[in-house]
Amino acid sequence: MKDQKDILNNPFFPKYMTRAADHEGKIVELDKESIKRMFPNLAKEMGSDENKMSVNSIRTDSEAGERHATKGRFVDYEPDVIDFIRRCDTPEQAEEIIAFMEERGEIDKQYAWRLQKQLREKGVRSFGAKKEKDYYLKRSER
Repeated sequence: MKDQKDILNNPFFPKYMTRAADHEGKIVELDKESIKRMFPNLAKEMGSDENKMSVNSIRTDSEAGERHATKGRFVDYEPDVIDFIRRCDTPEQAEEIIAFMEERGEIDKQYAWRLQKQLREKGVRSFGAKKEKDYYLKRSER
């Protein structure tokens, strides 16, 4: 077997190899043909465009993401810093929101820094699509 470093540096690695951890945490490497033989239905699903999903926002705080993903439809809903950033039109507006939330103690310094970094590197829309006027009203009626 090739050295693990050589495999990871191979530009064709994502196309032809899949890495996963088994139940004991050991790394298991499978080539495309092995996956097709061992898991034909999974290979078919992975190869089709039918089950693809676009990602339109990134949350660096997984706990905040989980809270929002599992919460009911806006019942007792309290917007967080990401919700406010998604209403911004410009990076300058988003920077003001982050500074304001940090100043009020709603977010800590480290989280504010991560948000600012994401804003600089990926832009204001990396937090999600813009939330227009009456966003929650329109969404709750669905």
